[in-house]
Formats: sequence, C-alpha cells, structure tokens
Amino acid sequence: MKLASLKSGRDGRLVVVSRDLSRCVAVPEIAATLQQALDRWESLAPQLEAVAEQLDRGQHGEAFPAGSGGVAAPLPRAYQWADGSAYVNHVELVRKARGAEMPLSFWTDPLVYQGGSDDFLGPTDEARFPSEELGIDLEAEVAVITGDVPMATGAEQVRARRDIRLLMLVNDWTLRNLTAPELAKGFGFYQSKPATGFSPVAVTPDELGAAWDGGKVLLPLTSHVNGQLLGAPEAGVDMTFDFPALVAHCARTRNLRAGTIVGSGTVSNLDRAKGSSCLAEKRMLEVLAAGQASTPFLKFGDRVRIEMFDRDGATIFGAIDQRVARV
Repeated sequence: MKLASLKSGRDGRLVVVSRDLSRCVAVPEIAATLQQALDRWESLAPQLEAVAEQLDRGQHGEAFPAGSGGVAAPLPRAYQWADGSAYVNHVELVRKARGAEMPLSFWTDPLVYQGGSDDFLGPTDEARFPSEELGIDLEAEVAVITGDVPMATGAEQVRARRDIRLLMLVNDWTLRNLTAPELAKGFGFYQSKPATGFSPVAVTPDELGAAWDGGKVLLPLTSHVNGQLLGAPEAGVDMTFDFPALVAHCARTRNLRAGTIVGSGTVSNLDRAKGSSCLAEKRMLEVLAAGQASTPFLKFGDRVRIEMFDRDGATIFGAIDQRVARV
C-alpha cells in the first residue's frame, strides 16, 4: 500500500496511491490525514488496503499530481523526527572533514539527533536558505514511520510487533559550515539542520517484497545533482544499525507515539565506486585522495533528485526533486 498527503491545511489530505503512482483516491470516510490513520492503524489499515487493491485494479481514482507541487510530505508535520547515523563509515568520514576523531562506541551505540518536525518540505518544494555561504548540502536517506512503541521495547520486539508501519525517502538538508561550530558547543544540531524533505509517498513494508528483510531496504538509493549522478549506494549494505535497532534506541527511555519518524542517516557504502549520498562525503574522499576538495557545496538554482527503484526499474517512492533557492 502506498499513501500520500495532498497539500491541504497544515496536515494535508490523505490519499491512497496506486502502485505505479499514476492515480490516487482520497479516503475521508476512513481517515482525513495520515496521522489519523496511524493513530488507529490496526483498525484502519485493512480498510486502506482494500482501497489500494481496488485502485490497482483500475476501478476508480484520479491522477496523482506527482511533480506538480501539490503533494506534501507524507506527514507534513510530525510529533517527532529522530534521525540516526546507521552508516558508521559515513560518520567517520564526515568527522574527519571537521578534524574530529570518532569514538569506538559509535560502532556499538547508535547516534541519533532530534530534528525539527513542525515544517517538512514536500517532494518538489523549493529548499530555501539565506546564504550560499552556509555550505548547503543534501543527505539522501531512508526513514520509517512507527506506530506506538512502548518505552524499553527491544529491537526484536520492534520487529516481531511490526512497529514499523511505513517507509519513505528523505533529503535531510544540512548546512555544513554551521555544523562544526554548533557541535563544538556540546549541545547538538539546530541551525545547521533546516527543514527536511520527504518523498511523495510512504509505503508499507510489504510493497518492497524481498527488498525488505524486516530491518533494512536491500536496494540502491540514487542521488543526482543538476542531472549528474552523485551516487547509488546500497541501502542494505554497511548499515551498522538496522531500523529495529534504531527504533529501540529511540525508545530506550521514552515512549514513541504513532507517527514518529526515524531516519537511517546518510546512506553510504565502503565500496566507494557506489558514489555518495551527500557532498560532504565526496569532498572528504577528494581530500584523502588529492589533498583538497574540488566539489563545491550547492548554489542557488542547483537541483537535487533522490529516488529508489525496484529491481525492474520502477520507482517505488517517487522522486524528491528539489531546487535550491534564496529565502
């Protein structure tokens, strides 16, 4: 099942989307918003799935306005957005870029920061920033949306209870020239993490078939900058902490409520031939190879596209396709 939110008010209008992303249907008689559906998932998901089956049989629906600007993030705002750093080799490289050593504990205890969840970007919304001097960078990721997860739930319980309801793609925009001074204060990210962008649709795990192993997505995540391939690393490779582990980490000392979004962090492979999912990683690899970075950060007018395809070449989540612009 694929779900989306058309732009309407602060929380969007929930639609069920056909598997090929061509058609959709609103379901106000079931749930007006995705958050409402998540709040009553056990009873409402079967009803939504029945609509999805009818839609895929071509029985009803209207054109899904992907790429038109009328689609919001699946959750236009959320109760919580917690982003991890599951690809630890990426963390190591980015820390090197700012001259910071990486503690060995990073390989055994996940990193997570809590981002702003009150103002997400839709898949084709412009990403607006006050200055190019901030070091504008993309970060291509996968994320999950959870149901209610009780405090102290373990990773195996997350998997067994099927607490992961939906998956989607992320562009976790980052302002690199602000990260080092912010982190030096010892209190985490804030200004360096502006509004985050999400894919047009969120999908139930069964939509991925064999590409979902219960904890990882076993497909490449493709990123382009101005039409040039930046990378297509495998999301299921070199992921030190899978999604159940990340969710359990977030729930260690607090309850997670339905609609919590947990991100994977920038997808990255040790096989550098797969390319990168952010410019900071590419720049660091250039420094290691040649002594200096040659790839610039993003400028106003640049365009970023993030997408994931199944093994037959069909888009799964639709594309995040955003232009960098001045506020």
